[in-house]
Amino acid sequence: QLQLVESGGGLVQPGGSLRLSCAASGGDLDYYVIGWFRQAPGKEREGISCMSTSADGPTYYADSVKGRFTMSRDNAKSVVYLQMNDLKPEDTANYYCASMYWLDITTVHAMCIMTGEPDSRGQGTQVTVSS
Repeated sequence: QLQLVESGGGLVQPGGSLRLSCAASGGDLDYYVIGWFRQAPGKEREGISCMSTSADGPTYYADSVKGRFTMSRDNAKSVVYLQMNDLKPEDTANYYCASMYWLDITTVHAMCIMTGEPDSRGQGTQVTVSS
């Protein structure tokens, strides 16, 4: 299983941008589907973006972030990114990355809407959008 560590969160004003990073270790990122999830206090987990094993493969975005967030990955560096633009107060949450071995998940959409637990996940990084 991968070990995942997120970074890049913080406090930002509405309309601002942040880039989150997810550093992976303990395995070859080429074999893992990666997703970004977020959870705010009192709310359910939301899968906001999930990407297939390669940077040019299918990527899913939740409607809530489509057009504002961009996911990317650099398997050679074992890092996955989430570029977040035009941030809104409702984006405030703890953001974490998660992984699934490619044979254990059918599509990137399936990973983002899964109700069970992923193979691995990080502890998360807090994003707060406030003026």
